[in-house]
Amino acid sequence: MRIFLTGATGFIGSALVPELLQAGHEVIGMTRSDDGANALAAAGAEVHRGTLEDTESLRRGAANADAVIHVAFDHDFSRFAENCEKDKRAIAALGSVLKGSGRPLLITSGTGMGSRDDGKPASEDVFNLKHPNPRIASELAGNTLLDEGVNVSVVRLPQVHNPYRQGLITPLIQVSREKGVCAYVGDGKNRWAAGHLSDVVRLYRLAIEKAEAGARYHAVGEEGVSARDIVTSVARGLNLPVVSIPREEAQAHFGWMAMFVTIDMPASSALTQARLGWRPEGPTLISDLDQARYLEVPA
Repeated sequence: MRIFLTGATGFIGSALVPELLQAGHEVIGMTRSDDGANALAAAGAEVHRGTLEDTESLRRGAANADAVIHVAFDHDFSRFAENCEKDKRAIAALGSVLKGSGRPLLITSGTGMGSRDDGKPASEDVFNLKHPNPRIASELAGNTLLDEGVNVSVVRLPQVHNPYRQGLITPLIQVSREKGVCAYVGDGKNRWAAGHLSDVVRLYRLAIEKAEAGARYHAVGEEGVSARDIVTSVARGLNLPVVSIPREEAQAHFGWMAMFVTIDMPASSALTQARLGWRPEGPTLISDLDQARYLEVPA
């Protein structure tokens, strides 16, 4: 397939490009920069110049492809709600040229959208319409397109990691540096699901090849790693003390991250594994944190 890939030079996208190429697909990678264009060309992908804000560039890219994978997202979390709405507009633009064609559109969301009311790990067969995370806008946009005849499916992400980046833990490391302590809230028993980057990109490939309309997949290798274990590992790497802070002090200590650090976010990938034959094989989150390049700043 000729696959249009947004976010092609980002953390996930740059690993997904070779995954797709090695499987025999052609990749049309979107980038806004000359450096990104050079990297895509060197990797063997076709270059498409565009941005998330330029919805016409998104439509052009999708129109020129057999399938679309949308992994681009503006990760300025100080403007998280606004960026989720921007993602909603981007998904609508991509889907607008795919209606009735059967060409698949694979979008990205978070595992929290599958959270359950019974306290069990988030599941692929659940879409929690009451979830407070603004990222729900992405799946709502996908549902609208599905109703309009677009072949939409979703990959939900946990904390995606390798030794260089670890999802929300990367900004947590920065907070720890600034504060001089590594903190968790309360007893630190709240959990975050995790998935290794190599497993995540393999799942995206399998999902776009499956092209099952309405399917939701969880890129989860570990159902839940406790905040306390995460923070303890970070403290080893930074050589800082570990402290517990009360919930009422979370906002003052963590800033915008306070909306995440107290949440229990376990998630299952049992249905994903059964439906796609996907098996997570990469290193664990703590293993990557213990090998993290703490002296290097992620690009």
